[in-house]
Amino acid sequence: MLLSLALIFLVGFSAAAIFNAIRLPRIIGMIATGIVLGPYVLDLLDPTILGISSQLRQMALIIILIRAGLTLNLADLKKVGRPAVMMSFVPACLEILGYFCFAPLLLGLSHIEALLMGAVLSAVSPAVVVPRMIQLIEDRRGTEKSIPQMILAGASCDDVFVIVLFSTFLTMAQGESAPLWHLVNIPVSIVLGVLFGAAAGFLLYLLFEFAKKRSFKLNGSVKVIIILSVAFLLMTAEGWLKNYVAVSGLLAVVAMACLIKLRAEQTESQSLSGTFGKLWIAAEVLLFVLVGAAVDIRYTLSAGAMAIAMIFIALAFRTVGVILCVLGTPLSAKERLFCVIAYLPKATVQASIGAVPLSMGLPCGKIILSVAVLAILITAPMGAIGIDVSQKRLLQQN
Repeated sequence: MLLSLALIFLVGFSAAAIFNAIRLPRIIGMIATGIVLGPYVLDLLDPTILGISSQLRQMALIIILIRAGLTLNLADLKKVGRPAVMMSFVPACLEILGYFCFAPLLLGLSHIEALLMGAVLSAVSPAVVVPRMIQLIEDRRGTEKSIPQMILAGASCDDVFVIVLFSTFLTMAQGESAPLWHLVNIPVSIVLGVLFGAAAGFLLYLLFEFAKKRSFKLNGSVKVIIILSVAFLLMTAEGWLKNYVAVSGLLAVVAMACLIKLRAEQTESQSLSGTFGKLWIAAEVLLFVLVGAAVDIRYTLSAGAMAIAMIFIALAFRTVGVILCVLGTPLSAKERLFCVIAYLPKATVQASIGAVPLSMGLPCGKIILSVAVLAILITAPMGAIGIDVSQKRLLQQN
């Protein structure tokens, strides 16, 4: 296990540095490292690491979501309003519609199987998008019209929406009837996630203030550990409560961090954000190398040209969805194009749920996994490169 961790960090950092030197996004090198070191190529990673890969990826995602919450300005988010709400579900719905219309023609799936494929493929990757939006907020690029804030909020809710739909379509694909309350769970999980997270954030703020008044020594490192621990509890609570009520752990984590930023002094929230930024340096490598390790390259080779065509057709539907979301806003044509580019990448959700239909024994499982793998390999680099290259040309610095 120690050797695997050493390989992940040393080779991952080296590959990231090489890709950065040739002006390509670092994550391409990290994903490539995971594919090469993973069980489907050189098989150099310990099975123990691979066995807890999903938990480690979730921990890394929590770190960047906390940093996102500590960076978000709620006043800016409120100013965006309607487009941010629409970005959380309209592009995903249009992309699923693309799969529903064309996957039966191109890939020979039934319409229910096409909906299931759409649910797997339509989630945007917060691991790719969120750190880049945080960087834009810190650089004050596009912030006058709250563009990175809108994309960051939409991407966080988009995953919740898609995962609930995925569970509904999975039930239908197994030949069972999906109860109506599955769809009701979408707004319920979002609202309860925000409420639970805000309550946790307020309690943490009170704890930190109490410690300050009582002269307890809660330095920055201790606060970071406490915040991380509470975030882990919020994510765990999602699993505990899923049989009773739907709660979004991801949104709870973001809401908790937002509340801390809102109530704490500016210097304190900036210090916490900086510490989580340093943690992200290691977490980023771990996340994307393990995403790469989850990619079964054999399924990529078996997918064929029709699968690639299907991915790009679905992205065209997604593009229409993003454009509909920003209609009636003061965004220029360049800024709207940037929103389209920022909503392209897919990685974390596809790596997490892409293999579920296959593991459940569904006939469509292999083709869904093949297209999910292809989508990661095509859209994660494409979206990351697109965001990095276009931001200075399409967004104004304030």
